[in-house]
Amino acid sequence: MTFLTRAGTTVAAALTAVACVGSAPGAAPGPYPATPSAAAARPSVARGLTDPRPCPGQSDVTCADLTVPLDRTGTVPGTLQLRIAVFGKADAPRGTLLFLTGGPGQPGVPYVQRIRDRLPEALAQYRLVMIDQRGTGGAAVDCPELQKEVGSSDTVAPTPGAVTACAESLGAKRNFFTTADTVADLEDLRRALGVRSWTLDGVSYGTFTAGQYALTHPHRVRKLVLDSVVPLDGAGVLYEDALGHSARVLRTACREQRCGFDPARDLATVVRRDGNGAGVFNLLVIASIIDPKLDNARFGILNAIHASAAGDRTRLDGLVAGFSAPSEEPPSEFSSGLHAATLCADSRWPWGDASAPVEERERALKRAVQRIRPAKVWPFERETAGAQGIPRTCLPWPASRPNDAAPRHTLTMPVLLLAGDRDLSTPVQWARDLAAVTPRAELVVVEGAGHSTQSRSDAGAQQAEKFLLR
Repeated sequence: MTFLTRAGTTVAAALTAVACVGSAPGAAPGPYPATPSAAAARPSVARGLTDPRPCPGQSDVTCADLTVPLDRTGTVPGTLQLRIAVFGKADAPRGTLLFLTGGPGQPGVPYVQRIRDRLPEALAQYRLVMIDQRGTGGAAVDCPELQKEVGSSDTVAPTPGAVTACAESLGAKRNFFTTADTVADLEDLRRALGVRSWTLDGVSYGTFTAGQYALTHPHRVRKLVLDSVVPLDGAGVLYEDALGHSARVLRTACREQRCGFDPARDLATVVRRDGNGAGVFNLLVIASIIDPKLDNARFGILNAIHASAAGDRTRLDGLVAGFSAPSEEPPSEFSSGLHAATLCADSRWPWGDASAPVEERERALKRAVQRIRPAKVWPFERETAGAQGIPRTCLPWPASRPNDAAPRHTLTMPVLLLAGDRDLSTPVQWARDLAAVTPRAELVVVEGAGHSTQSRSDAGAQQAEKFLLR
């Protein structure tokens, strides 16, 4: 087996690059045969949810459906059926906990068992609710060419043709996958469950969704856990903070493993010589999710960078190719089409919002890249900021309806912000920036952790439970 195949297999098995809560249960999808005792143990669901049934492989979890309009203005007809999972009793002592997964593009229901395993003490006192947000799961947006090119990666740059083919296949529907649409779905869910207020816990893009909901409906939110924070103003699309943070992550890994050289300086040499910054950055982001300490024995990334700086490009070029190889991840596990539609609508772009004409965007992006201070993104070149997958996905995305901004700008409820100090997907600076403008924020930086601390770090899960049970 060649290394490229091994790398591709490893990446496919890893969780999403911006969106992860952990490994989904291994049970195959499909109806689960209920028994009288299992049915008795399942929690009841509100009348606003239809077709209650046992969730696949989990007899004590109830799945049901929430029907919502595609377009709440009624201009474009149609409805969406969103799958919901409920675990625990409606009269749980601390109420209902809505856990939101990431992406955008990742479903929620397959991860119920993972969250139960990670937050057992909290879920002894909360009822857990999870949702396949619009465009994910069994009703995922399916764009085959884009799905194959990028899978669940933010930082792999797709071809313009794959992006436009996806948008054209969606047609007018592409306008209704904004986070504001999802926020409205969540409010419908709250009403269907019959709860006056609840607690929200979001990971990665889930922090954006949870934050937007809390800004829109502050009196409905008791507490917030925001793990691996995405900026709530839609900024950060050029990834300057992550590019610059890579130097610290590489040097810390080298110091811990006594590698005997400076991998950040070597990386600076390589990307300036070879112009491969976007590919190397994608490699580091994905590898840091799989292994935030960048164990050199696992992928050999530190040695590969050092060898390439010295003139032997073979190993690093193989890693870069392997980590950007075509994906076999199905849209039901992560929808790259939904990811594009939501990302392009929600974000704050150098060219304005999603309604900006496509032909004006490249010039605006180039101007924004030239304004970046080189020291901010070192060891990368600033051109890497414009070449990585996030802007390259949305440059050709047709003009569309932008996300409706939340009516408020400040979170007023108690908020726990969790960040891994090795996270290159949602760098710790984003959490620090949000903490600085949130009056009741508590920031916990988990040492040695990367993305999705509750799922991949015992310390992160413990901090979340401590906050939830306070």
